[in-house]
Amino acid sequence: IRNSVTNAFCTILNRVEKVSTSIKSFYKNTKTREEMLPIAGFDVIFMRAEPPLDPLMLNFLDSVKDDVFIINSVRGMREANNKLYTAAFEDPNNEIIPVTHVSKNKDYLIKMIEESTSDKMILKPLDGFGGSGVILIEKSAMGNINSLLDFYIHKKDGTSDYVILQEYIEGADQGDVRILLLNGIPVGAMRRIPGDKDHRSNVSAGGTVAKHKLTNQEKILCQKIGPRLVQDGLYFVGIDVIGGKLVEVNVMSPGGITYINKVYKIKVQEKVVDFIESKVLERNAAFQRKTDLKRMVDEA
Repeated sequence: IRNSVTNAFCTILNRVEKVSTSIKSFYKNTKTREEMLPIAGFDVIFMRAEPPLDPLMLNFLDSVKDDVFIINSVRGMREANNKLYTAAFEDPNNEIIPVTHVSKNKDYLIKMIEESTSDKMILKPLDGFGGSGVILIEKSAMGNINSLLDFYIHKKDGTSDYVILQEYIEGADQGDVRILLLNGIPVGAMRRIPGDKDHRSNVSAGGTVAKHKLTNQEKILCQKIGPRLVQDGLYFVGIDVIGGKLVEVNVMSPGGITYINKVYKIKVQEKVVDFIESKVLERNAAFQRKTDLKRMVDEA
């Protein structure tokens, strides 16, 4: 912050008449420079920072949220950047959300594993991302579960972390579906298939991708959660779905655009940019109307 104005170090593209659509050519030929600029002067801030979320960064963005269209919204990112966000969707019969327990009480977690009707469950850290720390546990290996829970819950500094214990969904070994939603509506989907030696389907964990046509159940899921996402200012979101159930909501730099583009030979980013431009025009029109009305009052 300089003179009470929030600034940021920006990489600025030197303007040229023509910019290549080839990523390699773009980075090879485009010249850039760095400069500190007031971020309230921008039309849009498109968050593409990798998780985990930086709370300090959001505090800075808070200071300009009324001046700039931020996608996704600061409030929405705060609320949805942890795996507890799925609890925001009403689903009393667990039709779209798998049965989930969040706790750091080891005795409770062991009890839930023992009482589960399934022989398998998923254990993962509350603050993990990219498939990191996600493991499959089985009742047949109860002897190892104590030590696993100790490892996940107890930290070296003496504090403890919450973990997520989740219903294992049949078919999870065949992978999951990543669906990209723009303004609450699906704009692309792909199936992620686990590698031979890993149950995780994340591409970063060795998974591969394939085309996927949304099932009726997946369409219903999107219709149910889409309005809530938009209400929370989460306009561009990646959701992970297994067996028609919502496993995770990704709001920080949701991945999948390049893979979906490749398998379908489309350009998802065009829809994203068009949407952002439309939101900026809406905001500018509303601001201009407010200015005009204020002038009428001042001149009365």
